[in-house]
This record gives sequence, C-alpha cells and structure tokens, in this order.
Amino acid sequence: MIPPAERYFEDYYVGLVDEFGEVTVTADEIVEFARRYDPQSMHTDAVTAALGPFGGLIASGWHTASMIMRLFVEHYLSKVATLPSPGVDELRWVRPVRPGDRLRVRVTVTEARRSRTKPDRGIVRSLVEVLNQNDEVVMTQRPMNLMRCRNPG
Repeated sequence: MIPPAERYFEDYYVGLVDEFGEVTVTADEIVEFARRYDPQSMHTDAVTAALGPFGGLIASGWHTASMIMRLFVEHYLSKVATLPSPGVDELRWVRPVRPGDRLRVRVTVTEARRSRTKPDRGIVRSLVEVLNQNDEVVMTQRPMNLMRCRNPG
C-alpha cells in the first residue's frame, strides 16, 4: 500500500481496507474534554456516572470523534493530495467508550470517482469503523474526502 504521504486520488480504490492506529482513552482526558466541550455528568463526574445508565464514566462521542480524527489524519489522509472535505454523511456512536479502552480505526473505501466538473480531483467516500480492544465497533462514520489526482487529465 502506498503510504499516506504519497497517496493521490488514484490510490484510494473501492474495496481498499486500511486498519491503523491505537489510542488509549484515560479518565482524565474524558473529564477534561467533557468539562470544556460536553459537560454532561456521564462524562464529567465518575460518582454520578456510576449511578447512571452506563454504570460509569464514558467518553463524549465528540471526544471519540476527535481522537479518531487525529488517527485518520496521521495514518490515512494524503499529505500531498487532500483537499477540504465536504462533510460526513453519517456519524454513529454504537457503544460507550470507557477509560482504559484502546481504540483503532478500520477504513473501507466505498466509492471513488473523479469529479465531472474538476478533472484534477476526485471524491472518496469511506466507511470508518472505530474498534476497541475487544474488536467491538464503538463508532462509525461515512466521510467524504476530496483528493487531488496524480494524473489530472
């Protein structure tokens, strides 16, 4: 597989599967992120969270998405061809993320097509699955990424 530093649109083909990264979630980071961006007690207060529906502290879904974005940028997106993304079609938080979880990413390219109006680029749509240390899917998303073409003609 061509490393991300050298990838262009042509290197992202339908069916390509890439698995990478690992990040360990800590209670301190869960609380710090939540206090700043998602101050719900299930994310900020271990005592209250223990009495709630999840039986303990869980990461904000936005925290999980942020951690995964870092891995996505470092291990998957092109360093030479990535253009601004038009967005994400779907984002699902499937299972709670807890302190001590180790998360990794699996990306499957589901569509890759050259732009009809701008032949120097293409759009890549993917299924991103975030897995914990037990191989359980904890989050999914379907991003769209614009990429420069190696051969724009």
